[in-house]
Amino acid sequence: MASSISALKADAAESSAPQLIGTSGDSLREAFGKALSSLADGYPNVVVLDADIAGGTGVHHFRASHPDRFFQFGIAEQNMMSVAGGMAATGLIPVVTTFAVFCLRAVEQARLSIGYANRNVKIVASHPGLDVGPDGGSAQCLEDIAAFRAIPGMTVISPADPYEMQLATEAVLQYDGPVYMRTGRSPSERIVDENHTFEIGRASTLRDGRDVTLVACGVEVARACEAADLLKAEGINARVLNMATIKPVDTAALQTAALETGCFVTCEDHNIHGGLGSAVAESLSQTVPCPIEFIGVQDRFGESGEPAELAEHYGLTAPFIAAAAKRAIARKSQR
Repeated sequence: MASSISALKADAAESSAPQLIGTSGDSLREAFGKALSSLADGYPNVVVLDADIAGGTGVHHFRASHPDRFFQFGIAEQNMMSVAGGMAATGLIPVVTTFAVFCLRAVEQARLSIGYANRNVKIVASHPGLDVGPDGGSAQCLEDIAAFRAIPGMTVISPADPYEMQLATEAVLQYDGPVYMRTGRSPSERIVDENHTFEIGRASTLRDGRDVTLVACGVEVARACEAADLLKAEGINARVLNMATIKPVDTAALQTAALETGCFVTCEDHNIHGGLGSAVAESLSQTVPCPIEFIGVQDRFGESGEPAELAEHYGLTAPFIAAAAKRAIARKSQR
C-alpha cells in the first residue's frame, strides 16, 4: 500500500493545464478527464466524486473547470459508492472515480446502491491491470472486469485509445444505467481514425482477415494490431475486433467472425478468468463454437516493473498474440 500512496502523491502533482482531447500520447485517464471537463456544460446534472486521487484519475481537469460539481470523499470508496447511488436517486449523474484496485473494496456498495437499485451512476477506474507498473501486485487490479461484469445490469467498457476514450465518455453520459469503465495510466497512441464511431455494445473492426480473429480491449488493442501485422508478414490474414464494450459483448460481430474466420484469440490486460475472454467464450458457446486461445494474465498476481516489461513477462505482447493465433489456426484445421 505504501508504494500506491507514493504513486498517488506523484500523480496528484500533474499539471491541470488544458490540452487537446484525444491527442496521441495522452494516457487514457488524461483523455477521460479532459473529455469530461469539456462535456460538462452540456450535462449540467453530471457531478464527479473523487477519493483523494484526482491527479491520478484525470478528473483534476473537471475539478479546475467545475469545482462546484466536484465532491471530495477522501480515501473512503465504500461511502463514495453509496452516496453516488443516493445522488443518482435525486436526478444527478454521478461519475465515481478512483483506481481500479480501490473499486474492489466497494463492490458490495456498487452492487447494492448502484446495480441493485439500477441507478444512473458511472464508475470510472484508472490504473487497471499490469498498466499500473512499479506499484506492484497489490495495486495491479486483474479482477475488476470479472467483478463488475457479474453485477446484473452493469455495463462494462474498456476503450482502446485517447480518441475512443473521448467518444466513450460522451456515450456513457448519454446512457441511462450503471456503467463501469476502465481508463489507463500509460501514454497511449492513437489507433482509431477521425471517422471512428463508438456505440455501447458494438465492436469495431480495425483489421480485416479470414484466417483468425483477434478480439481485444483496452491497451491490448494496439498489441493485437501489431500482432496482425506480424502475421500478415507470414501470409496469415488476421481480423482485429476492438471489443471496447465487454458487457454487453457484441454477439453479432463474434458470430460473423466465427463463421468467416473459424477461430479466435482474445487479448486483455486482466486475469483470463472472468474478463473479455470469458465473455467471448460464453457468447460463442451459444452461437458458433470454435477454437479460442486466451491471452491475458494466467491466474497470477502481478509484480513490480515497467508496464512494457510486465506485458512481455506475462505474455501479453504482439509476438505472444501471433503465436496464439497460429495455435488457434492449427486447432481449426484439425476439426
